Amino acid sequence: MIGSATVRIALRALAKNKMRAALTVLGVVIGIAAVTAMVSVGMSASALVQGEFENLGTNVIVVIPGNEQSSGGVRRQIQSLTPGDSRALMVECASVLAATPVVFASAPAVYGNSNWTARETFGVDENFPTVRNWQTRLGDFFTERDVASAAKVCVLGHTVVKNLFQTANPIGQTIRVKNIPFEVIGVLETKGANMVGEDQDNVLIMPYTTVRKRLQGSNFDTINIIMASARSSERMKMAEIEMRSLLLDRHKIALGQAADFEVANTTEIANVFSIITGTLTMMLAAIAGISLVVGGVGIMNIMLVSVTERTREIGIRMAVGARSRDILWQFLVESIVLSIIGGAIGIALGVGASIGLTTLINAVSSGRPWPIVVSVPAAVSALVFSAMVGIGFGYYPAWRASRLDPIDALRYE
Repeated sequence: MIGSATVRIALRALAKNKMRAALTVLGVVIGIAAVTAMVSVGMSASALVQGEFENLGTNVIVVIPGNEQSSGGVRRQIQSLTPGDSRALMVECASVLAATPVVFASAPAVYGNSNWTARETFGVDENFPTVRNWQTRLGDFFTERDVASAAKVCVLGHTVVKNLFQTANPIGQTIRVKNIPFEVIGVLETKGANMVGEDQDNVLIMPYTTVRKRLQGSNFDTINIIMASARSSERMKMAEIEMRSLLLDRHKIALGQAADFEVANTTEIANVFSIITGTLTMMLAAIAGISLVVGGVGIMNIMLVSVTERTREIGIRMAVGARSRDILWQFLVESIVLSIIGGAIGIALGVGASIGLTTLINAVSSGRPWPIVVSVPAAVSALVFSAMVGIGFGYYPAWRASRLDPIDALRYE
């Protein structure tokens, strides 16, 4: 009787009491839906974090000055990095593709009757587009010659262009920063908001030499940070080791002494965030999975009730030749069918819930939109697990039914 006939009998038995069957699978539906939704939303958060770090550039490694503690106990940054360090990293480190010095500034830009203060105003060199993987949409980026001559040129982000020029073409126009004229030679590609809602297109970029000489009036040969790009993700670790070794040598730091700089690998930071989001996702899925156990207990209780109600039916089946294993399979298949039906409905609800939650988050958040991720492996795993719940919690009632004595079963009222 194992096969399609068993399934048909199981479906007919369940159809006799539709309301009870529906309430029985409710726990499984809620559990599967919760697991699917939580895993999908967690994967969406992980994809968002990974996208944010990829948006920083191609295999970016950042070098920042170290800190020292003053006599008053206050830690202050050491101005230890120079443009020469940046050039040396690119020339002497085989695993480094490009590097750029970065100098920060802050000043409003004026064009005609419009003025706007960019969220970030900073100076870099000609390697910035390679390091950040950020090309120009209009015009060109400045050249090595512009950097060497501290040329009064600049490249704007889309937000700055929109607020200063509205619909006019900014290329070739002149803006004033601290009353100094700068020619706009390029407009960057649009990046949009980052994860915390900050507008990445609200930037004004100049040669770092121009920022130092003309905006800051400084002749010091120091920079704020160095951004470098490894040749590939596989060579990130090697690039970090080469950079650290070279800078220790250039800064004449002896073995055992504290370095006056720090090297941060954005890929490693991204991996840490991925581990954190993955762990949180698994925790949420495990908590949601508790309702699956509750649903399984519900299935077992209902199946035990069903065995008691159908004791006489079991006796009749055994009397006409049904074997114990036929009875076992009959009730076990009923339990599995209940679980699979609940699992299928739960997956559909879970997918809908994950899409709805992601859409709601995007509606109330001002940051970068969360990608809608539907975890197919999680859905398939949930369906398989629901079948296992049916087997695990349905086996005892089925075994109990198969062990009934036919004579006692026929006498049962």
